[in-house]
Amino acid sequence: MKNTNLFGGFDFSYAKALLLLVTVVSSCTKTVDEPVAGVNTPSSLDQDAGNWKPYVLTSTSEVAVATPTAVTSEYYKTELKKLKDIAAAVTPQQKEQVNYWGAGAVFRWNEIGRELAARYNTPPASDKDGKYPLPDAANPLADPKFPFANPPYTARALAYLSVAQYDALISAWNYKLKYNRKAPSKTDESIKTLLPVTDLPSYPSEDAVVAEASFLVLKAMFPGEVPFLEEKLAQHKNSRLWAGMNVESDILAGAELGKAVGAKVMARAKTDGMSAANNQAKTAEMIANAKTIGTTEVWLSQEFPKRPPMLPTYGFVTPWNFDKATLPTLRPTPPPAIGSAEFTKNMDELRDIAKNQTREQAKIASFWSDGVGSYTPPGHWHRRGADLCHKNNFSEVRTARTLALLGTALQDAGIACWDAKFYFYYPRPNQMDSKVKTSVGLPNFPSYTSGHSTFSGAAAELLAYIFPAEKQKLDAMALEASVSRIYGLIHYRFDCDAGLSSGHKVGEYAVQRAKADGAQ
Repeated sequence: MKNTNLFGGFDFSYAKALLLLVTVVSSCTKTVDEPVAGVNTPSSLDQDAGNWKPYVLTSTSEVAVATPTAVTSEYYKTELKKLKDIAAAVTPQQKEQVNYWGAGAVFRWNEIGRELAARYNTPPASDKDGKYPLPDAANPLADPKFPFANPPYTARALAYLSVAQYDALISAWNYKLKYNRKAPSKTDESIKTLLPVTDLPSYPSEDAVVAEASFLVLKAMFPGEVPFLEEKLAQHKNSRLWAGMNVESDILAGAELGKAVGAKVMARAKTDGMSAANNQAKTAEMIANAKTIGTTEVWLSQEFPKRPPMLPTYGFVTPWNFDKATLPTLRPTPPPAIGSAEFTKNMDELRDIAKNQTREQAKIASFWSDGVGSYTPPGHWHRRGADLCHKNNFSEVRTARTLALLGTALQDAGIACWDAKFYFYYPRPNQMDSKVKTSVGLPNFPSYTSGHSTFSGAAAELLAYIFPAEKQKLDAMALEASVSRIYGLIHYRFDCDAGLSSGHKVGEYAVQRAKADGAQ
């Protein structure tokens, strides 16, 4: 059917709520439960969130929001009547959308971001001349599609998505408590709602804030998906009318705030150095440096034709939770010299796994492969973080804070890892012994340190601070993700050990920010 209300006419595709895989890891075994994400009922309203520290904004009042019309005005009374009429005429399909978005605005848009990352995680194929054409942001649906959502790209996209949501929401909380306009059903009890109503003021709408900020970030990161994102945007905002939760002025004010904050966050993205993260001209200098510091045999692409290394200058991108001067201090000690006793010990371990890989090792390697067509390790950890927020009934704004802390930690981990990879330019195991063959895909960049391990160490460190009761499980997940790269014959053990340690150090910087952001 067509919908022609305030937020535009379009054909709805009534998607069922996606199943969430909630994974509990204990040692090297795992059980998987697959519940449908239900409506979120926050255990706290976090009414002080308007005082929390933003990432990009200077303050939560930087973007102005106009004073709302008084609830006693004729205009507002007209809005209430219109809302009552919309809510009374809601269809079964519209109720499905209400329940879908009722799981949480941040929760759902993070899920959408991960879905897009998986959809675009396909490396370009070589052409007839043996070259690998680069995706073109100006023509995103041409072959190869833009973007190639590899782990660094996905980490950055989800970081900006989460930061925009967080800064927009703490700004919304500032104005909610300033203007204190009650939910429509608390002013007119005859309005029937489809979702739980709390004492949180309704102006500006938190859902509209998240929807517009998320849309702005994701359309920049995935420009070929604008029609899909426009449909999700309209569905989300309309769901608040169908549910009887917000009048139009609540939603319009939230939408304008979300747009403005999203624009400021994306202004940072334009200057963070990502546009120069694939500077292939720097590799000759990097190789020369690696040889100077002791890498006697540098990494070479094992593909045919040889593929240029993936994002060799991603390590120069601006981090979130520490400055660029800190980055070299996070760089691990050099890997073992090729041919040394330690190197030989690690190679022998991989040769033994290649000959005698157990079913459990193969299972772990496959589960954590997070390769082509997946939302990569950063997406894997975002899903875990989002699930924990939902399980613990976090408010919208606290969920956003958690995922912003997680997202920035994961991007910082990627920056630190890529800095190390292209500093040491160390060869992968299969380059040193062709009998060591992986079944889970061969990444096209140097070996030391392990990206899975670095991402996982950072994520576990941050999430264990937010959810201390989950620390043992989270540490087990991180360790399993790390050793999965050994079982998959992708990495030496020293790659993984150094990466996990570096990741935990990166995560500590996010924890330091969390301790000082005012949300304790």
